[in-house]
Amino acid sequence: MLTLIRKLFGASAGPAAAREQAPAVHAVAAPSEVASGAAPAFRIAAHWRLQQGYPIMDWAAAGRWADALAQEEQAPAWRALERAWLLHLRDALGAGFRLLESDNCLLLAAVEEHVAHATLAFMERTRKRVVRTLDGIARVTPEGKDILVVFDDEDSYYRYVSHAYPDGGEFASSGGMYIDGGCGHFVTVRRDLGAIEPVIAHEMTHGCLAHLPIPLWLNEGLAVNTEQRLTGVQPALFSARDMHDKHCAFWGAAEIQEFWSGWSFQRIDDGNLLSYDLARILVAYLGKDWASFRRFVLAANAADGGAAAASEHLGADLGELVCALLGQAHSPGWSPAAAA
Repeated sequence: MLTLIRKLFGASAGPAAAREQAPAVHAVAAPSEVASGAAPAFRIAAHWRLQQGYPIMDWAAAGRWADALAQEEQAPAWRALERAWLLHLRDALGAGFRLLESDNCLLLAAVEEHVAHATLAFMERTRKRVVRTLDGIARVTPEGKDILVVFDDEDSYYRYVSHAYPDGGEFASSGGMYIDGGCGHFVTVRRDLGAIEPVIAHEMTHGCLAHLPIPLWLNEGLAVNTEQRLTGVQPALFSARDMHDKHCAFWGAAEIQEFWSGWSFQRIDDGNLLSYDLARILVAYLGKDWASFRRFVLAANAADGGAAAASEHLGADLGELVCALLGQAHSPGWSPAAAA
């Protein structure tokens, strides 16, 4: 499977691919509405906006429409809404893009059939593995499917994801992103598909954690550790000693408050790289006692950076813990402070 996915630009499908059931291809016109039972149809164009030329659905309105249906109609209707939106996005992306579907996943991309087939199969397997790895924490929603949109180039990718950022400012670059907004989906760039396994594992982990109000550092730490565990890919731009020195030189009381709040993950300097690495280190350490760690994760809240849950379920002050891991002398300014 991994070999097949890595041969994204011109490899032929092998015998293993031929044995897999081919995904459904939605080669149909984008619908103007979605109907279910006797209820009034949901009119697509009345509930979206165009941003940078891409249709952005009002998923709150879509959710209200689906919730008003009979219980047995809600999940099929939601999936029909997902397909309808993706078909309109397919048309906006242009010729060559196709929407393909497996049991639990949807893929919108302009890739060869065997590549799409292998990618969907990997998504299906990874979905199950994330839930097993994060036992008692990760959850998949029964209503919708896991959605991956693969853009052909960075320009179209960044134009699309711009709707997920606040206006103004500079933000860190990325090769993949999980976007919630009412209909969770993750996006990447086609040139990054040579390393699609870690992207899928990372972003699907975010999707399986979307039901929890956890702080971003905890969300990213879980995603990075799960990605590395499932794919074995552990990027090493710097040695462990160099990374430790970078951490010690960068973090101070002001910077660590950015980390607890999540803002440091948007920095465009070394703070971005170091934020992900510090999150990885913290989660790897805290996760050694899985039962306590699970209780912590289920209770953690972004409002206080996870401080109260850490105190109650881990018996730890997060600021003291970070200082100990970095070999720094602790001061009160390192602990999560909501006012900061």
